[in-house]
Amino acid sequence: MAYDKEELIKHRLSKAKESLEDAAIAIKSNRLLNAENRIYYSIFYTVSALAVKYDFSTSKHFQLLGWFNKTFIKTDKVSKEFGKIYKRQFENRLESDYDDFVNFDLEDVKKDYDNANKFVKELEKLLI
Repeated sequence: MAYDKEELIKHRLSKAKESLEDAAIAIKSNRLLNAENRIYYSIFYTVSALAVKYDFSTSKHFQLLGWFNKTFIKTDKVSKEFGKIYKRQFENRLESDYDDFVNFDLEDVKKDYDNANKFVKELEKLLI
């Protein structure tokens, strides 16, 4: 099914913001594994919206991360800080979803949440 490019970008950005809201709820409920998952997906949906804008398509999370680093971080279109945030959340999401007996510190999760908010707001500038 073909989608209008602008509508798809808006849809993915909306999903990113909704994931941040879900992360905030999870943090308040002390569901930190779920919070880390939602924090990652807020970043993932934002970058996937960016990929639509730049006609990049993949179904692989790691390929999207690589494309983002190659296209935006290594070219200094986006601060290296955001590449680090994305990589950290990619690793946290893998750990929270697939490893057993994982625990995250509440203060670290709150910092991850703040970084994801900053990430989404910064990349949204590239989508408008």
